[in-house]
Amino acid sequence: QVQLVESGGGLVQPGGSLRLSCAASGSIFKINAMGWYQQAPGKERELVATITSGGSTNYADSVKGRFTISRDNRRNTVYLQMNSLKPEDTAVYYCNAAIVITTPPLQEHDIWGQGTQVTVSS
Repeated sequence: QVQLVESGGGLVQPGGSLRLSCAASGSIFKINAMGWYQQAPGKERELVATITSGGSTNYADSVKGRFTISRDNRRNTVYLQMNSLKPEDTAVYYCNAAIVITTPPLQEHDIWGQGTQVTVSS
């Protein structure tokens, strides 16, 4: 009924930049918080950044000052601008959103995207 589709991953050199996008589609009544998570090989999935429907943001200490999360509520899309990338940022990045679907009783669902690979290497 609802899906998240990520784009923008790829290979970049250390110090470079990438911009990830995640668009929600389907039977959407309302989108509450949205966020990005990363999962490196052999590690648990970890929070990168979140943003509320009102625009309040939260970042992992490791990305503060380098990454910026934003959203376009009209397009149901969340972005992650990643600057000054480091090899340790290499991971699969997953989009997450708390979405209230239109089907009664209008419950909130925790939706995940399929992930996009970001590789930082020279």
